[in-house]
Amino acid sequence: MNWIRYALAAAMLLALLAGCAPAFSLAPVEPRTIVTTGDAEVRVVPDEVILTLGVETSSKQLAVAKQTNDERVQAIIAAAQSHGVRPQDIQTEYLHIEPRYRDSYEQRDFIGYFVRRTIVLTLEDIEAFEGLLGSVLESGANYIHGIEFRTTELRRYRDEARALAVQAAREKAAALAGELGQRIGAPQAIQEEASSWFSGYSSWWGGAWGGVAQNVIQNAPAGGLDSGTLAPGQIAVRARVSVTFALR
Repeated sequence: MNWIRYALAAAMLLALLAGCAPAFSLAPVEPRTIVTTGDAEVRVVPDEVILTLGVETSSKQLAVAKQTNDERVQAIIAAAQSHGVRPQDIQTEYLHIEPRYRDSYEQRDFIGYFVRRTIVLTLEDIEAFEGLLGSVLESGANYIHGIEFRTTELRRYRDEARALAVQAAREKAAALAGELGQRIGAPQAIQEEASSWFSGYSSWWGGAWGGVAQNVIQNAPAGGLDSGTLAPGQIAVRARVSVTFALR
């Protein structure tokens, strides 16, 4: 019967076409994009300073070394309060007591007990800083672990820097695309790249300090802070973003 032969031929043709179907599939088209990075920096006059001090005393009698250290710390706290540092802005962060020997391996020739303590002072009046520094040194502080200038309005300046960074990324993308006769479209993705800061005095007794932050801290050197020489200048609040734009 002819209709049976036609049916079989049609079935074989359909099977053949089905087997060849993958050969006619189209690969997905990758979107046309451009990725740029924008950087921005906002300069800010600091309105706060954090002073990290160290007090070290020693004696062959532990009680004497500890008492001398306590007396110096109390004198430093009193000096700080006399310069306008509030009690809640005075913090003792680190206490360490260590016996020392000239031969540390065999512990021979005992030198004495060394007592160390760290004090952190937050001063809101920048102009009073030099007077405060002189007073705490006279009161018994024998180490300056860090002088950190910063702004109390970090959030506002951080938002400003971030907005400028986004604008810079857009302008860069438009310029690069224009050189190739293209235009940028809608943003496809945006990523903020965090900045990190670490104090220049990160080897202090309490260990490394600092951390991830949006602002970059200006650190003053430990030496050369005589009267009239402090120049805190400005701190830099920086932001960096990476933006992906469509090309059209």
